[in-house]
Amino acid sequence: MRIVIAEDSVLLRAGLIKLLETSGFEVAAAVGEAEGLLAAVREHRPDAAIVDVRMPPGFTDEGVRAALVMRRETPEVAVLLLSQYVEERYAADLLAAGTTGIGYLLKDRVADVSVFLDALRRVAAGGTALDPEVVSQLLLRRHSDPLDRLTPREKEVLGLMAEGRSNAGIAAALVVSESAVAKHINNIFAKLDLPHAEGDHRRVLAVLRFLDGET
Repeated sequence: MRIVIAEDSVLLRAGLIKLLETSGFEVAAAVGEAEGLLAAVREHRPDAAIVDVRMPPGFTDEGVRAALVMRRETPEVAVLLLSQYVEERYAADLLAAGTTGIGYLLKDRVADVSVFLDALRRVAAGGTALDPEVVSQLLLRRHSDPLDRLTPREKEVLGLMAEGRSNAGIAAALVVSESAVAKHINNIFAKLDLPHAEGDHRRVLAVLRFLDGET
């Protein structure tokens, strides 16, 4: 799997390169600013890009804006955003631009190698991976409409869905059966007024529904 890294911290960039290469990934390019990211993606067409939210020159949202350009130009390239702090509106912005191959993690997660690599692989495979802290803040900040219809357990399930977990992963986290998880998810779909759709599309819509408005 070929990866492009965009991270302005020299130490973290070097650490990511070493971690990925020792884990069997190919690092096609590693850059320190947004324009370099776009050039590297256009040249190498990687499977995924790991992108810092804040990069030179302004250290505000350069990484996010570059990622949005990537989604328009090369939608097949997955994006895993890294952020020092929880800035959930960026996750909402990116998800609004596409519902596959998207991830948003706090930089602290990189230290937990297995969690970080699992998220990267999931995103590169076309899934989603949202940091539990982002999910937690979103759930705390939403106080109205259909989400109020959900039970505490259904909100737990929705939070785990937003992290990108499968039914089996949710069942393991909550120590319940997969059939119980499936029932909770069907209840969530019904309470959020989500229509029947093919594949996992409703899962993405459910996540987008509670991200909606957090910009």
